[in-house]
Amino acid sequence: MGRGKFKGKPTGRRQFSTPDELIAGTSSRPRSFKQEEAEPVESEEESEEESGEESGEETEKRKGTESVIQIENPNLVKAKNLKAKDADASKTTELSRREREEIEKQRAHERYMRLQEQGKTEQAKKDLERLALIRQQRAEAAKKREEEKAAKEQKKAEGRK
Repeated sequence: MGRGKFKGKPTGRRQFSTPDELIAGTSSRPRSFKQEEAEPVESEEESEEESGEESGEETEKRKGTESVIQIENPNLVKAKNLKAKDADASKTTELSRREREEIEKQRAHERYMRLQEQGKTEQAKKDLERLALIRQQRAEAAKKREEEKAAKEQKKAEGRK
């Protein structure tokens, strides 16, 4: 049945080797991947042992064609791994503008809160004035209550006599 212009979902069709192809060895696919991978590793280990005995300075493992071709590229910069003991503690990194502003903001807030506790800011002075006024009003109200209570007790005492 014709599909028209577009193909169905599975676009790549798999091609399987027939048992005859496998036996004949004409298959494009190897019999087992594990055997193929294991064989070169063994040969590499043997060659590394031999070459390691001959040249002790070449211990760095290279990728791809680097082991075959030696490249002298002056622009190639190797990443330097710094250890904690080698790191220079005296060097300070420059902070970004946002980090600097954030630190300055925190310090300003801490300074303001310290002055606030000491009562040196305008807001603290206003708060203290308000607090003194409220204490004075409460003291007057307490005094008035005491006087009313004393007057009430005096009336009771006169009423009993």
